[in-house]
Amino acid sequence: MLLSRHGSISLSWHDKSWGISFYNHGKSRAFRKPSIQASISDVQSLKDLSIQASISDVQSLKERESSFLVMTDSIEKIKHQLKYVHMTASPYDTAWVAMVPHPSSHQDPCFDHCLDWILQNQHENGSWGNSNLGPSLLKDKLSSTLACVLALKKWSCGEEQIKNGVRFLVSNIGSIFDEQLTSPIGFNIIFPGMLKLATEFGLKLPLGDTAVGEILSLQKLELQRNSINNSRGRKEYMAYIAEGLGSFLDFNNIMKFQRANGSILNSPSTTAYLLTQCYDDKAFNYLSSLLQQVGSTVPATYPMEMHSHLFMVDALQNMGIARFFGDEIKIILDRAYSCWLERDEQIISDMATSAMAFRLLRMNGYDISSDLLMKFEEASSFNDSMHGYLRNMRPVIEIYKASQTKLFSNEDVLNKINLWSSILLKEEVSTEPISHDQTVYQEMKFALEFPFYSNMDRVDHKRSIERFNFGKIRMLKTSHMPCSANEDVLKLAVGDFNNCQSIYREELKDLNSWVKQCKLNQLQFARQKLTYCYLAGAATLFSPDVSEARIAWCKGSVLGTIVDDFFDVGGSIEELESFVALFDRWDGKCRKEFYSEQVQIIYMAIDGFINELATKAFTLQNKDITEHLVKIWLRLLRSMMTEARWQRNKSIPTLEEYMENGSVSFGLGPIILPAFYFVGLKITDEILKHDESDHLLRLVSTCGRLVNDIRGVERDGKEGKLNSVSLRILNSGNSLSIEEAEKDVKKSIDDTRTELLKLVLKEGTAVPKPCKELFWKMYKILHSFYMNTDGYSSPKEMVSAVNAVFNDSLNV
Repeated sequence: MLLSRHGSISLSWHDKSWGISFYNHGKSRAFRKPSIQASISDVQSLKDLSIQASISDVQSLKERESSFLVMTDSIEKIKHQLKYVHMTASPYDTAWVAMVPHPSSHQDPCFDHCLDWILQNQHENGSWGNSNLGPSLLKDKLSSTLACVLALKKWSCGEEQIKNGVRFLVSNIGSIFDEQLTSPIGFNIIFPGMLKLATEFGLKLPLGDTAVGEILSLQKLELQRNSINNSRGRKEYMAYIAEGLGSFLDFNNIMKFQRANGSILNSPSTTAYLLTQCYDDKAFNYLSSLLQQVGSTVPATYPMEMHSHLFMVDALQNMGIARFFGDEIKIILDRAYSCWLERDEQIISDMATSAMAFRLLRMNGYDISSDLLMKFEEASSFNDSMHGYLRNMRPVIEIYKASQTKLFSNEDVLNKINLWSSILLKEEVSTEPISHDQTVYQEMKFALEFPFYSNMDRVDHKRSIERFNFGKIRMLKTSHMPCSANEDVLKLAVGDFNNCQSIYREELKDLNSWVKQCKLNQLQFARQKLTYCYLAGAATLFSPDVSEARIAWCKGSVLGTIVDDFFDVGGSIEELESFVALFDRWDGKCRKEFYSEQVQIIYMAIDGFINELATKAFTLQNKDITEHLVKIWLRLLRSMMTEARWQRNKSIPTLEEYMENGSVSFGLGPIILPAFYFVGLKITDEILKHDESDHLLRLVSTCGRLVNDIRGVERDGKEGKLNSVSLRILNSGNSLSIEEAEKDVKKSIDDTRTELLKLVLKEGTAVPKPCKELFWKMYKILHSFYMNTDGYSSPKEMVSAVNAVFNDSLNV
């Protein structure tokens, strides 16, 4: 594809000496490492590449080369991160582990290298903690600093560091009472608890009796609040923050939450606190194993590898850059699949991780049952957990998204999960936004408004890129970053989106020229929907390496729209019959006699389009596809002719007749099927003739016809047309209301979508996965256009999507 189709530049994106080519062929995606061998530092180098460029063109190419270099660097760093999870150090947890005494000598630290880390990693202002944390996370630094000071005091070392730490605590102690600052989980219990421990250690904090009393009262109030709540969620919460409870600690309760790996709820700090109070083999082995993995710094939660890897895969897919990491992602998902089958604790013990694993595995073609989610089929699975007690809605968002990935109509577990999770999310969204973490609040709203099948990929990518930086820090008892490659992920996503956006603009210019050359803009009866047609292609077939598929998709959509309008309102019955006859007798020769100028314009445009595709495809497929393309168009025209006769003769077809014909006349064949030839595969006759291709087309076309009918029932009624809604009412003897008929249609849409998705995701079928994915992409486009109204006919409904994909700059 050309970087610029205008002026004098004609540098191919696929040229090995310049660009990046990426292939996304199912789970076995291959990545060809980009190699930018061309130097574009001056005009002479451009001449060496046989490119005659203006000064502005040189600058543009320099900027693009620079962007590619940044992207290449980011790709390598992210690849490393996908292989080896970097666990962000938690000074808070490291301090608690440093306080664990040696099993054979309680006068000595067991993990003295953690103590060394604390001595060597104090900030100049006396604090410990992530130096990049903003002022809103000051309480996190206070908690980490007090824990580190306690560790040093316990083992009587680091006198200077203790002084500096105390100075930081005293100068910022007023922030403890600032409710506008983000609080770590259990802060109002843990921080006062550590303050009591400081007294036991003989550490003097010059705070004054009044200040100390006010701080201790925070713990008292927090413990009194919900003290009558005896739920499992509160008990789990109390076990999680055990280090802050002191004399209030119930050891029987804390041991109920010891995991098979020996940890207390995968928390190093809680597990370490247990070992400061009593020895436990399993807990000791957990910390010893952890430190063998991480060295001298301890993360906020462990193990976290599976969750972090799944989080990164999800982020890469959401931002549209997963295609760069096909091999790495497959390794991660293969491992997650094994963990799922083995019921590994890393996956099954946590609702959010279980849900994310299920969704990612299922949507990437793994044969995975929803039975393992049965433990979450009731709302109590959340309400009786610590997340429910704390009203942490992230797990609910994840389980809600997972519940939508139904492949079978009888997956009752997903139906039950969807019911309770959607109700809970709606209740939370209806409350005051100020009471929520704004990132989580917006995610809840988005999840409810836009199911995973309801938005176009590139629109979703833009939103995810713009919001990615805001959600990178998660707050546990201390700040935690599930993805430590944030900066590189964002750089790559931004560079890729901007490069693609510039390509889309150039392609759209060329397509505008094509419309004018074909005189399609002179057809007064026809809707001029080029931008929407190209939006549908660019927003889903977004990668640069499928440019020809994207353009074919768009031109097929434009011509299909014009033909639809021609048969609906633009042509007389004589024109329509002559038009169909031209394709009945199609022999590839240019005809000089046409019934009318309208017929000539439309026929010549389709004829030219067929020849253009056939020429391009011959290079890729080494065969002539002309006959196949003509058959696709002829089938569409005959079905449209049938509908035209029904309308003119005022015939009333049965619902079955209407749907059988309507699934063809909806016009998706000339859009989807030609794109098969341009997704990087050799397309055999067996693929084209197999029943699976027809079945996939029929399913997505049925969905399209039905969603269009729901949005167009009022309009069709005014125009004297019947559709699937009005035919249901007629067939019932007018006993069905419009609302009831629409409910039946929506049920059919849901059932058809489930069947379509199951077939698209099924591995090892006759139609290759990249081809099957075209049908699912089309379904998402249809749902996007017809989700609220007939967005395709509306002049305004899709404007925001057009701007997002083509015009608006990223806001990051």
